[in-house]
Amino acid sequence: MKKFLLFILLLSFSFTGAYSEQKIKNVIFLIGDGMGLNQVYAAMSKSDNKLNIERCQSIGFSKTYSADNYTTDSAAGGTALSSGTKTNNGVIGMNSDSVAIPSILQIAKQNKLSTGIVVTSSVTHATPASFLAHQINRKMEEEIALDILASDADVFIGGGKDFFTKRKDGKDLTKELAQKGYGIYYTLESASNSKSKKIAGLFAPNGMPSIKEGRGNMLPQSTQLALNTLSQNKKGFFLMVEGSQIDWGGHANDIDYIVNETLDFDKAVGVAMDFADKHKGTLVIVTADHETGGLSIMNGNKAKKEIQTAFTTTNHSSVPVPIYTYGTGAKKISTFLENTDIEKILLKLYKFRQK
Repeated sequence: MKKFLLFILLLSFSFTGAYSEQKIKNVIFLIGDGMGLNQVYAAMSKSDNKLNIERCQSIGFSKTYSADNYTTDSAAGGTALSSGTKTNNGVIGMNSDSVAIPSILQIAKQNKLSTGIVVTSSVTHATPASFLAHQINRKMEEEIALDILASDADVFIGGGKDFFTKRKDGKDLTKELAQKGYGIYYTLESASNSKSKKIAGLFAPNGMPSIKEGRGNMLPQSTQLALNTLSQNKKGFFLMVEGSQIDWGGHANDIDYIVNETLDFDKAVGVAMDFADKHKGTLVIVTADHETGGLSIMNGNKAKKEIQTAFTTTNHSSVPVPIYTYGTGAKKISTFLENTDIEKILLKLYKFRQK
């Protein structure tokens, strides 16, 4: 009897270990640009319903400082998240010595997975660029557009049309995209009817409109469109989704802007979680590159959905930001981390060949 019980116990540990080390197939990496803990709680306080973020199974925190500054910018913060390397502020996809380094998206592509980004900024903006490009300065958006063309990402959706079509070099990169098999779309409606396996959605000349300006459900619907497209690859995919304008609201010290954009971002989080519920082997990560505005919540009234807030800066702050996780491998990211640790954990969970 004792031997039988010991066998059952060992078997149980074996299955537990196998489950905890289960290989992930898909990653949906959602970045709320500038979204610290107080931005999330402000959205919770103003919302009629629980946020999708509250469904997450584990939570950790990451330190956001860059290689050359206690307070990171989005370029260095995005590069740390995408490539597992600290770099200098303003630098895209390179280390502090200006040497190009591969991102988790690019490594996924090398391992035959499908890849994509969906953002509410220009697709050439700092955070998406850090997953797709390698440039010494984040302002080099025409050069970043060329890198996106070369990246062969299967889906990229956001603004930034002018960096592809109204360029100083006179090139129209959409012609080259078409030659590479992309369906090129300038509205969400046309993209949603796409039969293409590769989608280039350029829905605005530069950044997208804000929620207040009428962007509607572009972010959650584009997230669903990207998932529908990328999940056709049986090997799996990597998708990065950014709620870009939470940051813009922070720079403006505009709490309504922040809350509206955070609630919209949370809709995309819900789309990702619902996908994970239906597709085993999917890990959802929700985090930020940094906090913006030094937002404080001084007081409030939950019944009236009122909050009293204050800001300490119109720039980024240096505080750690939360990491929320859901799905396969979620508990692997549930502690205090460097922002560079996330990419390293993903490489292990994917079981990719090393760089």
